[in-house]
Amino acid sequence: MSATVERCDVCIVGAGIAGLNALFTTSQYLSPGQRVILLDRRQRVGGMWVDTYDYVRLHQPHSFFTAGNIGWTLGAQPSHLATKHEVLTHFDHCLDVLRRRVTLDEYYGWTMQSDAEADGVVHVQCQSDDGRTMVVEARRLIKAIASDVEPNDPLPLSSTSVHSVSPNYCDMRTGDIDASNAPVWVIGSGKTAMDTALALITRHPGREVNLLAGSGTYFAHRDRLFPTGGKRWWGGVTFNAFVDEVTQLFDGTNEDEVARRWRERCGVWVTPRAGNFLLGLLSTVERDAIAEGLNDIVMDHFVDAVDRDGKTELQLRTGAVREIDPDSWIVNCTGYLLKHSRPYEPYTSPSGRVLSLNARAATLHLTTYMGYFLPHLMFTDQLTEVPLYELDMIELRRKCNAAFPHTIMTLALHNLSLMTDALPTKVFRDCGLDIARWYPAPRQLLGMAQFLSTHHRRRPHLQRTLDTVAERFDVHCAPLARGSAPTQPVPAPAAGRADHG
Repeated sequence: MSATVERCDVCIVGAGIAGLNALFTTSQYLSPGQRVILLDRRQRVGGMWVDTYDYVRLHQPHSFFTAGNIGWTLGAQPSHLATKHEVLTHFDHCLDVLRRRVTLDEYYGWTMQSDAEADGVVHVQCQSDDGRTMVVEARRLIKAIASDVEPNDPLPLSSTSVHSVSPNYCDMRTGDIDASNAPVWVIGSGKTAMDTALALITRHPGREVNLLAGSGTYFAHRDRLFPTGGKRWWGGVTFNAFVDEVTQLFDGTNEDEVARRWRERCGVWVTPRAGNFLLGLLSTVERDAIAEGLNDIVMDHFVDAVDRDGKTELQLRTGAVREIDPDSWIVNCTGYLLKHSRPYEPYTSPSGRVLSLNARAATLHLTTYMGYFLPHLMFTDQLTEVPLYELDMIELRRKCNAAFPHTIMTLALHNLSLMTDALPTKVFRDCGLDIARWYPAPRQLLGMAQFLSTHHRRRPHLQRTLDTVAERFDVHCAPLARGSAPTQPVPAPAAGRADHG
């Protein structure tokens, strides 16, 4: 059977938050009659939020989690942490708004297999869940697959005496785990682990819940970054001020010193030691509830659960063994972000017709921001001209997790400095993702004035820091070499499972 051929001005692959932001920006440059094709392997808009666990909540105030400047219709307090259902409902609303701005055709249940450029056209090979094939011929392609996150599977165990589950396949508030009174071991210490521990502790106060926390995780203190009431005028630490402080101190070699200073100023954690930071947020109330509700915190890494001599034991990376009750529940909360090791692909093709938002060639700290800002460079024909640094986030996190958060902040500040010179002020004014908007207008204006007055002279330091990270850890962190991007068909990433190791 021959493939169907569809033609459009822009093809966007991926209907998550990055893809919606790419669509928002695209809608500002196309006329209503120009056609956009949006496709996603899932059956609806939402990206990873379609697959993630049912009790997940945003860890930032909800209004900044949107497409462009599209406002929420929830009617909740600004500090509300939206639920999964509320987030997906907002995605539907964003799509409704954008459908009125461009001619949009949506293809759900379709996976991109490859893309190639020829004679000014990008040919995108696609296949549906039921085996149909399609070729999309587009003037521009935006690959907003980002990290292509897959749900966590339960951990494979040698023991037959315990239950192995994961949040994605087992809601902590219902079913067998809810009906059981057996102890629970939460494996991990990041946001998923905190959400899971809090759900269990809140649902059944007094139930034995334990945390096997690895090397521990610290979080940005939500109460300090997003103060409420009068403190919005004079208290807290704005995120821009926090980033400015971190990037001035970080030189590519001193990540431990930067982490210590930052944890003291704006960090919060549950575990006795906290070595990891992935830009997560936690409040004092959440921290205290989790800390008081946990039965035990073990600072070690999970290897296996085994049955031996009538007992069930946890085997840990240090060689230690911990006896646990039969019928215990092992919950895999090891996290699933930045775990897939995809082939490297530059963020732009040599022609600038293909934009790839991916973690192996990251240009900003979050793909949400990449989805908003980089299409502006694409549609103003500057994508191949502005010398953005791109960073292999996955490789850096593997080689030095401690340097990871400081490096991506440095990357973001450097590239936003370049974009400030290249893009109209309106682009930044219309960016509803900017969490600096939490604060009253005078504080916002002061922060912007400080940035505009210093970003040129601070750029060389940021460049030296990024170059130091690249050399020290032998990771890709550099401006894209013009003309070096591949011109052969690029295969789409395979949908592999996350590594739980």
